[in-house]
Amino acid sequence: MAPRVGVVQFPGSNCELDALEAVRLLGGEAEILWHGDDTVNGVDAVIVPGGFAHGDYLRPGAIARFSPAMTAVADFAKSGGPVVGICNGFQVLTEAGLLPGALQKNRGLKFLCTTVELRVDSTDSVLTTEASEGDVLRVPINHFEGNYTCSPETLAELQGNEQIVLRYVTNPNGSMDDIAGICNAERNVVGLMPHPERAVSHLLGSEDGAPLLRSLLLSASAAV
Repeated sequence: MAPRVGVVQFPGSNCELDALEAVRLLGGEAEILWHGDDTVNGVDAVIVPGGFAHGDYLRPGAIARFSPAMTAVADFAKSGGPVVGICNGFQVLTEAGLLPGALQKNRGLKFLCTTVELRVDSTDSVLTTEASEGDVLRVPINHFEGNYTCSPETLAELQGNEQIVLRYVTNPNGSMDDIAGICNAERNVVGLMPHPERAVSHLLGSEDGAPLLRSLLLSASAAV
């Protein structure tokens, strides 16, 4: 049985269909989870996608964190369910307290839309089990507030617990310690700024995002 992945849709999301199609292309089932519903509808994994949830009018993710769906996502995560936040979804997860730290404006105050190289620094997360440590992946970015920051104490914890799962080979946005993606201490919640769902086919210019989303599907399959 194929794992079911729910993709949360907020007003202003713009990558939910990309995530749905990527999951389906890789053999999973995918469905939309409406932000106003307080359920994850029995799915086996959750993706919080990119976009501009609620217009990001306060700050990215700050309003979305109060959506009923995010209460359900938090409960799902606490029960061990795999959750991945991509770009704006990463911002939402930090605002919701599911991941530490915060995302601030890029160094140089410039919007970035390009392809970057990511190094896999840990395979111990629901997003990286199908990759190999040291792999370099070419994956697109598309953000203005992707500059990861946290306290020195939090950074030391992330480093000591190997919770930094992806780093930029060449840092595009000023992110602390070249961080592109982190996981929680339990390894089942991951946030990353790059868009693996836009790199799952050679028709999109790269298939390097496929191992990441395959990892999520494998993690979800364990719950089926």
